Amino acid sequence: MPETKFNVGMTCEGCASAVKRILGKMDGVSSVETNVEAKTVVVNADAGVSPAEMNEKLQKWSAASGKPVELVQ
Repeated sequence: MPETKFNVGMTCEGCASAVKRILGKMDGVSSVETNVEAKTVVVNADAGVSPAEMNEKLQKWSAASGKPVELVQ
């Protein structure tokens, strides 16, 4: 199962929960691990879920929240 990593400007567990909820709703996503301290998100998903699709969802949240999002891999 491919793993995708993001750097996300999360500042609290509320941010982490929002990110988990957004990505967890996507078909094919099996797990979302957030680390607020390291500001990282690791997503495990089926090959049918592209990193670009996940990034698009997070960029919408970024625009609304003012938190930066960067696709690492």
